[in-house]
Amino acid sequence: MTTPSSFLVLITLVLFLTTLPQSYSQKNDSFSICSQSFSCGTLTNVSYPFWGGNRPKFCGIDGFKITCMQNQNTSIQVGSQKFHVLNINQNASTMRMVRTDFVYDRCSSNFTNTSLNASPFSFLPTVQNVSIFYNCSSENSIVGNTFTCQNGSKKHAFYVVNGTQVKQFPGLQNCGVRIQVQVSHDAVLDSEGGVVALKKALDEGFDVRYDAKWSSECTACKESGGACGRNENDSAQFSCYCSGGTYDSVCSTHKNRRKNKVLKLVLGFVATGFGLPLIAVIICRNKAKVWKFISTRFSKRKRNDRDIEAFLETQGSLGLKRYSFSDVKKMTDSFKVKIGEGGYGSVYKGKILNGCCVAVKVLNESKDNGEEFINEVASISKTSHVNIVTLLGFCLDGSRKALIYEFMSNGSLEKYIKNKEAETTTQSLSWERLYQIAIGIAKGLEYLHKGCNTRILHFDIKPHNILLDETYRPKISDFGLAKLSARDESIISMSNARGTIGYVAPEVWNKSFGGVSHKSDVYSYGMMLLEMVGGMKNINVEASRSSEIYFPHLVIYKKLEQESGLGLDGVVSTEENEIAKRMTMVGLWCIQTIPSHRPTITRVIEMLEGSLDKLEMPPKPDLSSSPISTTESSTASKSLNSV
Repeated sequence: MTTPSSFLVLITLVLFLTTLPQSYSQKNDSFSICSQSFSCGTLTNVSYPFWGGNRPKFCGIDGFKITCMQNQNTSIQVGSQKFHVLNINQNASTMRMVRTDFVYDRCSSNFTNTSLNASPFSFLPTVQNVSIFYNCSSENSIVGNTFTCQNGSKKHAFYVVNGTQVKQFPGLQNCGVRIQVQVSHDAVLDSEGGVVALKKALDEGFDVRYDAKWSSECTACKESGGACGRNENDSAQFSCYCSGGTYDSVCSTHKNRRKNKVLKLVLGFVATGFGLPLIAVIICRNKAKVWKFISTRFSKRKRNDRDIEAFLETQGSLGLKRYSFSDVKKMTDSFKVKIGEGGYGSVYKGKILNGCCVAVKVLNESKDNGEEFINEVASISKTSHVNIVTLLGFCLDGSRKALIYEFMSNGSLEKYIKNKEAETTTQSLSWERLYQIAIGIAKGLEYLHKGCNTRILHFDIKPHNILLDETYRPKISDFGLAKLSARDESIISMSNARGTIGYVAPEVWNKSFGGVSHKSDVYSYGMMLLEMVGGMKNINVEASRSSEIYFPHLVIYKKLEQESGLGLDGVVSTEENEIAKRMTMVGLWCIQTIPSHRPTITRVIEMLEGSLDKLEMPPKPDLSSSPISTTESSTASKSLNSV
């Protein structure tokens, strides 16, 4: 039978094992952190000397910070220039980079030579130089190597490959700007290649080398079971982080064996009844280590907060004001008036110092990865459009996060169209106003898809995320699921489906329907358009045919074919019936099952604003069709895909 004293010893032993300093029972926290590799897009398993993302600064070396954007592109800052990182070969200590200012525009506004001065990188011999001349007159033309910059001056630009004598083209000396860039030696830049060849060469990037000593000093540490890094207090000193502690070069297995012996000895004392005094002595002598161990239980959350801070640092000046959480409490009067709630958290009405009303979205602390926060700030801070809600500021105070938006006095579109019960308490919208709202939303989407340097895909277009100002002008909000992509990138990669059931395009949850692209937003817009029209409300849920229950848009299509009106509530005139019919036809075009059969959002605007007589009848959408065998509408849809 267990005596009270032995039971107390057992309890103390449990407490001892759970609070034992990390050098005895827990892994070194720095070891577990720096053992993680960096991965982003096609780059995987990147480690020392690189740091960034989930790898804090002490896991790498100054000058080797890499940043991941939307899990697609990796970038590195070298001096005043930013580069995309296409590949890293850590065995050879080389990497391939591309200047970001040339990725989308050969007529870069940053007229500077590609420079690696005062950086740990140097060009490989496989690199060749290209001189680009800007602001030249057409008389200087070099056949095939000419292109025009659409920057207002419309003057010509030329490029000359390394080895070509510039003096053969004396007119180039009169050009306004000359810069030197680097491309791979394998790039074919002959006189017939033109700007297409230059674009291809610049996009493929060039190779650089970094000092291999940083990799070699790490080898011994890794072989001893450690993770490489730099001293947290002295970045010039190498540190080998090990499971049992931190060392200057390699993990000391001898010291680890000694600690194991000490642990066994302690357990022996506990078993023989002498454990309590010994435990007390150990804890008293290791107060700092015990406290450090306890504090590491919160290190994951702290690392996530550091990742967000690092992201904000890479964004530079966002033109947004940063508030403390106490500021947020003051502006919302301690969260007195709640105006919305969702899976992300709650929205409260507030007022800032200038007297303007704001909407404050307080994110749940359970979203400890901060993905929604980063998505909102990364995407919406890049926008400025009358149909996109304005982000005025943010709060990042430890684990507490909030976003401060302009206040939209008429709330969301959802309350005007979602429930018939709401019609008794909410002012109904006229068909003309619904029509103008539909056009405004489409123009906001067009801006996101085409109006920014980076294309923004929203992935959650629905009535709940459309806010209305005092004049009922619509504004797209809630960018928590948004993804950024290049403007000329048609298909994007996604690891997980995202969006709201009922509005998600088929290809988002099943790749066999096609690639995910801006057409996925068009689908969501189409579903919302049909909901605005009210067609979904008029489906007979008692219908005997299952197609009317599970594919209600087929019933809308059938009513459209009958030419006898849609039978919608509130349609009392010919003009209103035409608006309803136009919105219904455009909505059906947008929800075509195959992405290539849907119109672009620009074409959607043209159909909404154009003549109803010229609007073609959309093909019947059918989710039961195989995406491979579906050929219906392929010819008719060609005219809808012009950008």
